[in-house]
Amino acid sequence: MKTRSFFRFDFIILLCAIGLSVIGILFIYSSAISSDGVLQNHEYIKQIVWACAGIAIMFGMSFINYEKLKAISWYFYIIMTALLAVVLIVGNVVNGAKSWLSFMGIGFQPSEFMKLAVIIRLACYFESSRDKQSDIVRFMLSLVQTGIPMLLILIQPDMGTAMVLIPIYLIMAYVAGIKKRYLVFLLSAGALSVIGIMVPAWDIFIVTEKSVQLAKILASKQTLLFMIGSSFIIFIVSGIGFLVFKKRYYYWICFIFLILIAAFTLTLGAGSFIKEYQLKRLIIFLDPQVDPRGAGWNVIQSITAVGSGGPSGKGYLKGTQSHYRYLPQQSTDFIFSIIAEEWGFIGCSIVFLLFLIIMIRCLYILLSAKEPFALYVGAGIVAMIFFHFLVNIGMAMGIMPITGIPLLLVSYGGSSMLNTMACLGIVSSIYLHKYKY
Repeated sequence: MKTRSFFRFDFIILLCAIGLSVIGILFIYSSAISSDGVLQNHEYIKQIVWACAGIAIMFGMSFINYEKLKAISWYFYIIMTALLAVVLIVGNVVNGAKSWLSFMGIGFQPSEFMKLAVIIRLACYFESSRDKQSDIVRFMLSLVQTGIPMLLILIQPDMGTAMVLIPIYLIMAYVAGIKKRYLVFLLSAGALSVIGIMVPAWDIFIVTEKSVQLAKILASKQTLLFMIGSSFIIFIVSGIGFLVFKKRYYYWICFIFLILIAAFTLTLGAGSFIKEYQLKRLIIFLDPQVDPRGAGWNVIQSITAVGSGGPSGKGYLKGTQSHYRYLPQQSTDFIFSIIAEEWGFIGCSIVFLLFLIIMIRCLYILLSAKEPFALYVGAGIVAMIFFHFLVNIGMAMGIMPITGIPLLLVSYGGSSMLNTMACLGIVSSIYLHKYKY
């Protein structure tokens, strides 16, 4: 008989989450101290409240059977999607993105909770469609369920949060048994579209003025439409060849040109959503000196802060980049830079270790899972945590584009904290309800 008690709770994940939250609170406080020792804001107090609320949510989610999430998956998904649409109409603009709603004076970011809604909905769909629908149908329908909220988030525009849904979908689809070639198609089309977006920006912002004409050609809608049309014709001819001659290589020609059609279409459509400052963010990580006092400023100052920390750092509250206000968004996007400057390599290693333990523990629980829904949900949560970790720290070190993705549990933000704690609570629920007897 299954027993569920407080003493069977998974304290490993809880203690690591608390450790990261404490580190976050310490450095949110540090980020608020000016060079003359004056406290500039009280963000750390709000973060304490959110961390305590998050821990309560994690406990609550842990003791609720995760299988009950199946019954609310559609409702949760529809409500969060509707809130994303409402944000576009009456939302508050923060850091250039219309992504916040206010309720009774409390602001929250629906796109953060949309991550969990997508994870639960996809997990429920992948489980219910097993052995009932073909792979191509499962791939297309699951992609639509991910693409709708992703598009709404891109319109805000919040490229960073929208990007998080990509690894969530890919990992969950892979674990759910979607054919690899469909995922390769998605990855290839996405990668080529990013290149198609970046090449004109590269020519404009980085290469010499002589290449501007080339940029105009590559950025031309007429050129892209011509490439889409040409690829479509080849796709149709190859498809006919496959149907008539039954030769396998015709199939792969169709596959390749379908990727090109998708890539060119995405590149063409991206022009309606991506702003110039977002293009600069995509390329300045390759050469921050292109715009050292503009888009490159954050990266340059962050790299300086990380590099100046050394083995043990300058000491808590003794950093210069943050206290002299050289780091914008220092309590959110670049909080890792402050940790690196004040605690050095040792402090960074502590953060790395805590995240590593959380992810390993989550994977251990998931690999023991016998129920598909548990496996799919957990895979999406691990993908979300890992992507946030990889991109945020990569931004701070200058090896990833600046996308505005926070460091979960550490960066300032209530929506991110509550959503992450809820996700960890679901993983703990899988552990508590399935593997402790």
